[in-house]
Amino acid sequence: MADRLTQLQDAVNQQADHFCNSIGVIQQCAPASPFPGFERSGGKGSPSPPQEDYAVLFAKLIARTAKDIDVLIDSLPSDESNLELQIASLKTLEQENQESARKLEDIVHHGETLLLQIQAALHDIAQSQLNCQAMMSGQDNTPP
Repeated sequence: MADRLTQLQDAVNQQADHFCNSIGVIQQCAPASPFPGFERSGGKGSPSPPQEDYAVLFAKLIARTAKDIDVLIDSLPSDESNLELQIASLKTLEQENQESARKLEDIVHHGETLLLQIQAALHDIAQSQLNCQAMMSGQDNTPP
């Protein structure tokens, strides 16, 4: 997933798309305004009424995107977070990281111990199978 600044930029771009699209629909669906002394002949007739309520649709899209932008802006670090707070936060994260590293080392050590035990058990099983096969082949070679 992208970082917060990238998400914010994407939301701002989406908002710009919504504004541009809403202006385009207005231009497409709005009735022409006559200008005195500047009448064109052969122009298009009045545009067909929109099939959907585009004003409501774009109002919802713009409002939702604006709310998303506000949430993303609120999630950004503030100017109030001074250097001391950042250093304290980094120290806490470093301690958590070291504790997680210790836990991971313990888990790896335990896993290696289990692996050695499993390998020893497999070796014993294989040795037992070889001994059984040797005994079986020794019995088959004995004359009747």
